[in-house]
Amino acid sequence: MDRVALTPEAADLVRRLRADHGPLMFHQSGGCCDGSAPMCYPAGEFRTGGSDVHLGDLVVDDEAVPVWMSGKQFEYWRHTHLTIDVVPGRGGGFSLEAPLGVRFLIRSRLLTDEESLALNS
Repeated sequence: MDRVALTPEAADLVRRLRADHGPLMFHQSGGCCDGSAPMCYPAGEFRTGGSDVHLGDLVVDDEAVPVWMSGKQFEYWRHTHLTIDVVPGRGGGFSLEAPLGVRFLIRSRLLTDEESLALNS
């Protein structure tokens, strides 16, 4: 059971960004500047800390893309499955897709009881 996934459209954008920028990572802070949008960075460019939660790795063409979330945001979202999608529009100015006229966003759903048990065991 994975806590985070990508839509096929988001996976295509990850491939494009990886071709231009190398290995990638996502971080979702829920802060004032980026709201609740997942931000895409070159791997290691955003420094995670002890309070960040590693949600898992998205695998795109056999390459892992780690996904992190701030601990405070995770407290609100711990009972959800998150899917990273892409839509037209401008997102956070620090995320790699911003100049392309698209933005990543999170689609969420509540975890089932069975999924929650699998993730917490």
